[in-house]
Amino acid sequence: MEEVLDAYALPVDPDEPLICFDEMPRQLLDHVLDPLPIEPGQPERIDYEYERKGTANLFLSFQPSTGWRHVEVTERRTKVDFAMQMKQLVDVHFPHARLIHIVLDNLNTHTFASLYEAFTPEEAQRIRKRLVFHHTPKHGSWLNQAEIELSVLSRQCLNRRIPDRETLKQEVAAWEEQRNQAKAKINWLFKVEDARIKLKRLYPS
Repeated sequence: MEEVLDAYALPVDPDEPLICFDEMPRQLLDHVLDPLPIEPGQPERIDYEYERKGTANLFLSFQPSTGWRHVEVTERRTKVDFAMQMKQLVDVHFPHARLIHIVLDNLNTHTFASLYEAFTPEEAQRIRKRLVFHHTPKHGSWLNQAEIELSVLSRQCLNRRIPDRETLKQEVAAWEEQRNQAKAKINWLFKVEDARIKLKRLYPS
């Protein structure tokens, strides 16, 4: 926990950006009956019955210091999918960074070994040398600010039925653009000193 909080406390450095990374599944649902449109004095009416259209996955990268985020919609969240996200951070989003600090949870795909599943050893090593992982502790994924950002995404963009991945991509891209234009940040106040007081029971006596 303290290692993650120390990472948040690092001075802002363009050569070593800090990125919070997380993912979440999304069930794709369609209407069986078309909703009744909005009328004067009457909201849109949606029938309770729906049709399952499969699932999708959303990867989210969030930079707390600048209020930048990027969401990628994929079919799955395999080791190869995770490795592709890391490559994108290194080569597309932060190509000039010396190191990229990544805060992420302990999901079994969130390891450097995933890079070697997806790329040649030489390419995997090249990407690995540009990344520093800061894993949240077990039962401590709430320390990852990307989890908060995914909650905002769920409330503002995903609180309705979305039938397919293409529509999901369009909706998420519009949300991302609006949030990035506003440079929306998270008011993170929890520090190591707070942890030692509020979570004193977790420390050795």
